[in-house]
Amino acid sequence: MCKDMRICTPFIYPPETNIIHMSYILASPCILNPNLRAEGITSAEDLAIFSRCIERCREAGIEIVPLPCPETLFFGEGRAPGSFKDRMDVPEFHALLDRLEENVRDVIAERGGAPLFILGVNSSPTCGVTKTYYTNEKSDGAGVFLKRFSEYSLVDVKEFAKYRIYFAAPLFSEGERSFNRRAADILEELYFHVHLPQELDDDEEARGENREAAIYAGNLAALKEADIVVGVIDGADADSGTAWEMGYATASGKRVIALRTDFRRLSENESVNLMLEMDADVVHSLDELRELLTYY
Repeated sequence: MCKDMRICTPFIYPPETNIIHMSYILASPCILNPNLRAEGITSAEDLAIFSRCIERCREAGIEIVPLPCPETLFFGEGRAPGSFKDRMDVPEFHALLDRLEENVRDVIAERGGAPLFILGVNSSPTCGVTKTYYTNEKSDGAGVFLKRFSEYSLVDVKEFAKYRIYFAAPLFSEGERSFNRRAADILEELYFHVHLPQELDDDEEARGENREAAIYAGNLAALKEADIVVGVIDGADADSGTAWEMGYATASGKRVIALRTDFRRLSENESVNLMLEMDADVVHSLDELRELLTYY
């Protein structure tokens, strides 16, 4: 991606991988090199988010192809923060954006396939996704550079960094365990890291050996680490363990998705239990779950 782009960062991909056939994303270059950002705006939380995005791509085998940084190319490193209208709305900067857009489109054409999506950083005047500093007040919309690639899905780093899913569900029958594994496969195809409690040696034999404390500790650690909890609430009433896990996640401020494939309803506005549904995204099939969590 270094074609006429003086600011460039190495690609990220697993060793001994044929990158021609890899899935890839285009990404704001400051995710890989935070020094490209304006002075004084990068927090410890930002760095942790960038690191999680890189970690997710490594785990999933996704190549990160860095975009050029229009602001660094125009102002140089160590620039002061500023909005687009305040500092960049000049003919020279518009011409730079034209050249960089052409270069990026050349790279996409040379790769022979579109990126999964473009990973941006909200608030950036150029690489914002849903929030940008077009003026001195933050406003809705994409940054002026990413806006030029509206045919691709745009994803903010904070959203993409949330990729660890705890799959809460009853796991006591062959049918339940098979369904859970099928759901986890779908989520893993979307590049999520899935914790499936049934794979923590939670079965009749393990519980017969008084290993409940170890099972509880392992699941609780995964639940604390999770960004998202998907809870299966099928049946005449939700599984008690699943309800506990969903409640813990809600109290911890985590995103909760309630999956109910059961067509029975308790009432017009309640599938099975309003306490499990009111603060959750409710989906009614694996296809709906896939659609809810798909970026591309």
